[in-house]
Amino acid sequence: MSRVAKSAKVWSLPVPFFVASYEYTADLEARLAARPRHREFLRGLSPALVASGPTDADGAILIFEAESAEAVAALLDPDPFQAEGFIRERKVIGWTPVMGHWVESGLIA
Repeated sequence: MSRVAKSAKVWSLPVPFFVASYEYTADLEARLAARPRHREFLRGLSPALVASGPTDADGAILIFEAESAEAVAALLDPDPFQAEGFIRERKVIGWTPVMGHWVESGLIA
């Protein structure tokens, strides 16, 4: 299942980043076999893909710079993990960082 989250609040400022979350299926052995294809696919998403990696909850987080949540969803549709059925749920939400080390160090604006 893939969803683009709809916010109850309408923001007047553009959202510079989008966070995609993956919730994986339980088929770990097959998913591990597909991981090289998945990672090669993700490498091809640069420069839009800012960072990605697995979570401790059997899923992953991917951070993008993009125009919209729909654009991120379209980028992710061909992911081999998606095509091969290893993603139980995918959500894409906008994110505006306002404080913390990344902001204070100027790493992101």
